[in-house]
Amino acid sequence: MNNQFLISPIRDYFHEYQAKIQQRPLLLAGLIILVFMCFIAIFAPFVAPHNPDEQSLKNRFMGPCLEYPLGTDQFGRCILSRVIYGSQTSLAVAVITTTIVVVIGLLVGLYAGYYRRLDGLLMRFTDIMLAFPSMVITLALVGILGPSVPTIILALAIPGWAKYARVVRSTTISLKTSGFVTSARALGAGDRHIIFNHILPNSLAPIMEIATLGLGGKIISIAGLGFLGLGIQPPTAEWGTIMNQGLPYMSKAPLITLSAGVMIVLFVLSTNLIGSEIRDLMDPKSNSITI
Repeated sequence: MNNQFLISPIRDYFHEYQAKIQQRPLLLAGLIILVFMCFIAIFAPFVAPHNPDEQSLKNRFMGPCLEYPLGTDQFGRCILSRVIYGSQTSLAVAVITTTIVVVIGLLVGLYAGYYRRLDGLLMRFTDIMLAFPSMVITLALVGILGPSVPTIILALAIPGWAKYARVVRSTTISLKTSGFVTSARALGAGDRHIIFNHILPNSLAPIMEIATLGLGGKIISIAGLGFLGLGIQPPTAEWGTIMNQGLPYMSKAPLITLSAGVMIVLFVLSTNLIGSEIRDLMDPKSNSITI
C-alpha cells in the first residue's frame, strides 16, 4: 500500500511531463538533437571509428567508404572521427563558458537589484561591458594572450555575463518587494537567505531561456575563432578549426568543411528550438502572437 502511494504520484508526474513534451514537437526535436550530440561528445572514444589524429598519407582525400564513412582529409585522417571528437571539444568549452557567465551574471544582478547602494556601481560597469561588441573584446583578448582553451574561455566569459546581470537585476527589483520576501524578512530571515533561497530560485526561469540560446551563440563564437585561426589550435579537433583546414580543399574533399558546418548548424538549431519553446512555456501569451 505504501509503495502504491509512492509510485502513483511519480507515475502521474511522468505522464504529465510526457504529455507536455508531446504537445510541443519543436521542443522534442530540439531535445533529441541536443541529447544525440551530447551523447557522441561524451562517448567519442567509443563512437569514433578511428583515432582523430592518426595520419595515413597514402589514404589522403579518400571518398566515403566503409572504413572511412565521410572520407579522409589532407593528412589521411578520418573526417568522421575528427568531427565527433570536435563535438567533445566545442561543447566542453561552450558549456564551461556558459556556466561561468551565468554564475557571474546571477551574482552581479542579484546584488545590484537587492542593494540599491551597489546598483549604480555594478550597473555602470555592466553598461560599459554592453557598450563594446563582445566579439571585438574576444578577438582583442585572444590576440593579446594567444589562442588556447583557457584564453578562449576567458575571452568569451568577460563580455558575456553582462546581459544576464541585466535580466537578473530587473527580476530581483520586482521580487524584493513581493509578499513572500516581505514575509521572510518579517520572520527574521537575513539578506543572504532571502537572496539565495527566495529571489534566486524565482530568477532562474528567464535565465534558462537566455542560457540555452547563449549556448548556441558560444558554439558559433568558438567555431568563428577556430575558422579565423585564433581558436583551439591543431591538431586538436574542433569544428571551426576543421572548417578552416578544409576550406582550401573544398573541390577535392568538401566533406571536411561541410561535415563540421552541419554539426554547428544542428547544435545551434537544437538550442534555438529549446530556447524558443522555453520562452513560450514561461509566457503563454506569446503562443497567441503570430508573426
